[in-house]
Amino acid sequence: METTFNLKHTIDQIVKEKGIDKSVVLEALEQAVLSAANKKFRNTRELEAHYNEEVGEVELFEFVTVVEEVTDSYKEIDQEEAREIDPEVEIGDSLGMKMDASNFSRIAAQAAKQVIIQKVREAERETVFNEFKDRLGELINGIVRRFEKGDLIIDLGRAEALLSKKEQAPREVYRQGDRIRALITDIRMTPKGPQILLSRTTPAMLAKLFEAEVPEIAEGIVEVKVVVREPGSRSKLAVYSHDSDIDPVGACVGMRGSRVQNVVSELRGEKIDIIPWSEDVARFTCNALAPATVSRVYVDDAERAMEVIVADDQLSLAIGKRGQNVRLAAKLTGWKIDIKSESKAAAAELLEFSSYDGAEEPVEEESAEPVDAVEAVDEAAEQVEE
Repeated sequence: METTFNLKHTIDQIVKEKGIDKSVVLEALEQAVLSAANKKFRNTRELEAHYNEEVGEVELFEFVTVVEEVTDSYKEIDQEEAREIDPEVEIGDSLGMKMDASNFSRIAAQAAKQVIIQKVREAERETVFNEFKDRLGELINGIVRRFEKGDLIIDLGRAEALLSKKEQAPREVYRQGDRIRALITDIRMTPKGPQILLSRTTPAMLAKLFEAEVPEIAEGIVEVKVVVREPGSRSKLAVYSHDSDIDPVGACVGMRGSRVQNVVSELRGEKIDIIPWSEDVARFTCNALAPATVSRVYVDDAERAMEVIVADDQLSLAIGKRGQNVRLAAKLTGWKIDIKSESKAAAAELLEFSSYDGAEEPVEEESAEPVDAVEAVDEAAEQVEE
């Protein structure tokens, strides 16, 4: 009776602690007993195992066919002997006889236990996979458990996840036990179980961080249109408001910059430019080049290219350190951007004017020698005086 109680208790405990469907556990238990029985009888008999809920034990049945003359004693039984078990049995019927399952050796019981453990492990893996496959693109918190060749293994509670070295922002350093926040980018089922992949460098993480900080984004009033990043250094976020009374940039910045500062802190100081999105590509490009101020924009729709003119003192700001600002602006807009200062643009216009000889065809650009911007302006002034 004690064994019966223990089996019931074990099953209930597995179901509760592992969150596995009871039918999966019972099936594993039945298969384990059947496997052990077949091994003992060397697969010479037709056996079935069924869990009896009332008595709390796995019952083993041997099935034989009722025949007139027995040729295989392991699979057949004569009618006379069969009717001692079931008086109504007929020739050709299949007769099930309950066997004494207590005859199994300790080895068979241990084998059954191992099968159950394996089945439970497989069911756990399937449960974890099903839980996380619907959470792609979601921010998740975890704890750094260990390091593997630069990759981080993150404890998510019910599962572990991988934050590879290439998905970590430059200059971010972690220690074992540190709390970490990352975006779930993929989940794969492998022979060792589900593999959950995380990232802290994807632009989608920046969008999700703002969604968590800005109620207007979570409610759909403000929409994040485009995000581009150079992780750990600088990013640009284009936002649009579906309510004319709400400033999308102000909503993202927050009171005294509190909202954007929380995101910057999470990304360990990454600079963030929040830009109003516009359908007018020229206006959007001007916004994208912030904090620089743009003087003029020439748009080439056919080539999806723009020539942007800025004041001389705005040129370095527009281009950014090592071209970062204009590079991010080009990614944000999806257009090629060529930036020129006012003086360089004036020199180029003067060169084009002075190279024109009155003929219908303009002088080819390759044949014209470059002119210094300052000298060109001085020469133009002298011509005006003459």
